[in-house]
Amino acid sequence: MRPVGTTKQLEQRRRKAISLLKQGCGIRETARLSGASPGTISDWKKAWQKQGEKFFQAHSPPGRKPGLSDKQKGKLEKLLLKGARNSGYPTELWTLQRVAEVIQKHFGIDYVSSGVWYILKGMGWSCQKPERRARERDEQAVAMWRKQHWPRIKKSP
Repeated sequence: MRPVGTTKQLEQRRRKAISLLKQGCGIRETARLSGASPGTISDWKKAWQKQGEKFFQAHSPPGRKPGLSDKQKGKLEKLLLKGARNSGYPTELWTLQRVAEVIQKHFGIDYVSSGVWYILKGMGWSCQKPERRARERDEQAVAMWRKQHWPRIKKSP
C-alpha cells in the first residue's frame, strides 16, 4: 500500500533514511526515525546502492494503470445521465453489465462488473434499487380497496 504523502514528501523521506544510513545509523533505528519498516529501509538501501541518485525520484504507483481517464469518466457520466434507453436498452435501469457494455462500446476498454462498480463509486454514484410499484398507481383507489374489499376477502382466524 502506498504511504500517505505527496511525491515530494515521500522523496524527502527516502533521502532522510539514506542520509541516516550514511551517518552510520542501523536499519532499525533508521526505520524508527523515518517512519518506515526495517524491511523497507533494507530495500531502499539496496535500491540506492544499485540506482544511485535515480532512486530518490518519484515512483509511479504499483499496479495496473487506470483504464478510464478523468475526461473519459466525465463523458461516461454524461452518457449515463442521458439514460439507458438512449444507449439502446429497453428499460431505463442501469446495471453494472450495461455500464460495462457502454464503456466497451464508447471507449474500447473491457471491464468486469466489479471494476465498473469501483468506477461508479469513484464518480460519486451509488447503488439504487428501483421501486416495484407502477407509476400509474392510484394510491386513493388502493386505500379504498383495502378498507372496503380486503376485510371481506381476508380469511378469518
